[in-house]
Amino acid sequence: MKNKQSISVTVALVAGILILLNVLADRYFTRLDFTEDKRYTLSHATHDILSSLKDPVTVTAYFSEDLPPDIAKTRRDFKELLVEFSANSKGKVVYEFINPNTDEKAEKKANQEGISPVMVNVREKDQMKQQKAYMGALVQMGERREVIPYMQPGAAMEYALASNIKKLSLSNRISIGLLQGQGEAKLSAMNQANHLLSIVYDVREVSLSDTVPVPADLKTLLIVDPQDSFGDLQLAQLDEFMNKGGNLFIAASSSKADFQKSMAQVRHTGLEGWLSKKGLSISDELVIDASCGSVQVPRQYGAYQVMQPINFPYLPVLHSVADHSITKGLSTLFFQFANPLSYNGPAGVKFTPLVMSSEKSGTQKLPVYFDIGRQWTQKDFPMSGLVLAAALESSSSKSKMVVVANGNFAVNGENERSAQLQADNVNLLVNAVDWLSDDTGLIELRTKGVVSHPLRQVEDSSKLLIKYFNFLFPILLIIIYGFVRFQMRRNQRMKRAEENYI
Repeated sequence: MKNKQSISVTVALVAGILILLNVLADRYFTRLDFTEDKRYTLSHATHDILSSLKDPVTVTAYFSEDLPPDIAKTRRDFKELLVEFSANSKGKVVYEFINPNTDEKAEKKANQEGISPVMVNVREKDQMKQQKAYMGALVQMGERREVIPYMQPGAAMEYALASNIKKLSLSNRISIGLLQGQGEAKLSAMNQANHLLSIVYDVREVSLSDTVPVPADLKTLLIVDPQDSFGDLQLAQLDEFMNKGGNLFIAASSSKADFQKSMAQVRHTGLEGWLSKKGLSISDELVIDASCGSVQVPRQYGAYQVMQPINFPYLPVLHSVADHSITKGLSTLFFQFANPLSYNGPAGVKFTPLVMSSEKSGTQKLPVYFDIGRQWTQKDFPMSGLVLAAALESSSSKSKMVVVANGNFAVNGENERSAQLQADNVNLLVNAVDWLSDDTGLIELRTKGVVSHPLRQVEDSSKLLIKYFNFLFPILLIIIYGFVRFQMRRNQRMKRAEENYI
C-alpha cells in the first residue's frame, strides 16, 4: 500500500513540476545560442524597438505547410522569432499563421495582401514536382501596414521584421539628401540602397546653386559618383553645411575607366582639392589586388569561341575591414577601379580606416593601359592594407564624414544597365548613413545572418606542403601502427616461447 502511495505521490510531483515548467516557459522565454554570430539572440537594437512600442503590432504570417525540410526550416525559424518578439514586447507583438494552400479563399487573400508565391521542388512518390509555396508576412500597426513578400531562406530574418516594425512606429523620419548637378548617381540608379534607406529615412534628391544652399532640414548629404566639376561656391556651401553640424558621405573616384579604349585616366571633380585641405588625399593611382574579380574574354578553340574568365586586379575583392560599427558584419566588398586614401590632417580630427586592400596589393600611376593577357606575379603586389574607405570625426564640431574612394560601388545603374550588387556593398553605404545620422540601431541587424567566410589566401609553397602532408601523413600513421602491432605480436611470441610461460 505504501509503495502505491509513494508512486502516486512521485507521479503527482513530477506532473506538477512539468506543469510549472511549462507555465514559466510560457511567461519567460529563453534559449541558449551557441552560433558564432548569435543569429538566434535578439540584438540590442531589436530590444530597443520592441520596448519603445506604444501601439500593438499584428503579424500575419502566410506560410505553406508540408514543404521540403530545408524550406520548412524557414517557417520554424520565423515562428520562433515571433515568439521572442512577443515575449520581449510584453505582448505588444501578436501573430498568427495562415496556410494559403488550404483553399482558394485563403490563397486569394494572401495575394491581395501582397504575398507572392514561389515555386519549389517537392518529391512525391519518387517523382519531383513543383508546388506553390508562400513564405511571407503582413505587419500591421493600426491602419498602417508593411509587407514582407518573401522570406528568403537564410536571410537576415530579424532585420526584415524589426525594420518593418520600426518603420511603422516612426512618427518623424530623418531627412537625408542625394546631391545632383555634377553628374552624380540618381536615386533611380541606386535601387538596393534606396530600398534600405527608405525604411527609416526620408530620402530625396537635392541640388546646389548660387542662391540655394544645402537644405537646413537635412541631417546627412550623399555625394555619389560625381562626373563633373564642383564650383568654388558649391564647395563653400558644403563647408557651411558641415560647420552647422551636417554630415557628408562621399563616394568619388579620381579615375575614369574606358574598356573600349582599354585604359583609365585621371578625372578631377574639385572634391579632391577640397578634401586635401582637410588632410584627406585621394591619390591619382589605381589600386591593384591579387584578390580580385574577373572579366570575360573571348577565346577561340577551333571553330568555337568560348568566353573565359580572366583575373583582373583592377577589380579588388576586399575582405579586410575595420572593427567599426559601419563595417561590422561585412565580409566581402567588390570595388571597381578604386584609388588609395591617405590622411595627413590636424590632430583634432579622428581618422579611422574602414576598408583596406589585401596583403598582396599595389598601385599604378594614372593613366593606366589595360593588358588583359598580362601574367601577373607576386612582385606586382608589394603593398598591403591600402586604405580605400575611411571615416573622419572632428572634435571641434559635431559633423562627421565618410569617404569611399570608389564612386560607383553602390550604384546599380538604370534601365538595361541595371545590375544586382554585392549585398555588402549596399550595406556599407547604408551603415555609413546610419552612423552619420546618429541612428545606428539597425546596423547590427542588417548584416546579421548567413555571411560569407572566404578562404584565407596561402602561399604556393604552403599549398604544396599541405597537399603532401595530407597525402603522406595517413600513410605514415598506418606504417607506425603496423610497426607497433608487429612489435607487440613479436614480443608476445617470444614470451610464449620461454620455458616458464604459463
